[in-house]
Amino acid sequence: MIDPIKNIRDEEALVVFSGGQDSTTCLFWAKRHFARVTALSFVYGQKHALEVELAEKIAMKAGVRFERMDIPFIAKLSHNSLTDPSIVMDKEKPTGTPPNTFVPGRNLFFLSIAAVFAQQHGIRHIVTGVSQTDFSGYPDCRDAFIKSLNVTLNLALEDQFVLHTPLMWLDKCETWALADELGVLDLVRRETLTCYNGIPGDGCGECPACRLRRAGLEKYLIEKTRSHE
Repeated sequence: MIDPIKNIRDEEALVVFSGGQDSTTCLFWAKRHFARVTALSFVYGQKHALEVELAEKIAMKAGVRFERMDIPFIAKLSHNSLTDPSIVMDKEKPTGTPPNTFVPGRNLFFLSIAAVFAQQHGIRHIVTGVSQTDFSGYPDCRDAFIKSLNVTLNLALEDQFVLHTPLMWLDKCETWALADELGVLDLVRRETLTCYNGIPGDGCGECPACRLRRAGLEKYLIEKTRSHE
């Protein structure tokens, strides 16, 4: 894969942007590394669709172009607790299978659509906030998938896209540290929506996303305090 950082200062990046902790951190990472940034959000039938409204507000604060795309077909393809209110959300990861918060094909569709959008707008850099370190059992957050898809998109569209994954090897504590280093820790904490139950900021505190996010924040704040002692 092409060196993800070298010689990109004058180029544009497209950020797959949900308005959550990870993608917001990636948005500001992209602003640091690229001359221009566009944020692309998807409405796919998720119960926590408020995230897209918050994503637009964050994009405005960041001074980047915001695009919203409706792709309702994703919710019709599978049964999962993020798009079907009748399914009780898994609070713990089941043994041997992804949790029912996994939306099959979501990142595959998001990144494929993003690549077509990027090509039509002359963009070759695509940024996504997936992480193999804290991937919650979602197979489409793994490094092997991203690298494979990068090759496939380049072949399918006869282009030279670069999929950037700045959080791939970071846990949630390290992701908070990156947000702080980028100067947006408070914004990420107060104005993003990671909660599967659709509660902004620190969220409901009970769903898997909230518990992972909170544990990472608490660990980071303890480490930060110790480093200043």
